[in-house]
Amino acid sequence: MFSNSSKYAIKAVLYLSLHSNSTRKIMAKDIAQPINVPPAYIAKLLQELVRTDLVSSVRGPKGGFFMSKENNNQKVIDVLNVIDGEKKFTGCLLSLEACNEEKPCPLHNILSTSRQHMIKVLNEHSIADLALAVKNGKAYLPL
Repeated sequence: MFSNSSKYAIKAVLYLSLHSNSTRKIMAKDIAQPINVPPAYIAKLLQELVRTDLVSSVRGPKGGFFMSKENNNQKVIDVLNVIDGEKKFTGCLLSLEACNEEKPCPLHNILSTSRQHMIKVLNEHSIADLALAVKNGKAYLPL
């Protein structure tokens, strides 16, 4: 259901959440290998996340990307919305422009409840929540 770009962005922010802070910044090229994403591609995604204050960065010789406390407190859905846009979760699953409550597509009513639940859960969990689950061994992420 998530685009590759969204998956890469989630893995990148989790990597940063687990391995960086304001005194330990990480270059995009150093994130690329552990999360298995081309360096130029992850750099582009990270810049998008920096522009929307979901990731922090510092330029220069001692610069790089990092997650501040504020960044870590952002909701997971915010990352997905920046990368794919809000329409990914609210738009028609069959990409029909005329799909709505009065004129639903064949999947609309079947998956409406599941979709609403997923959006609710993604709104309730922060990046820090996911990182903590990985740290505590309750979730697995090969980083």
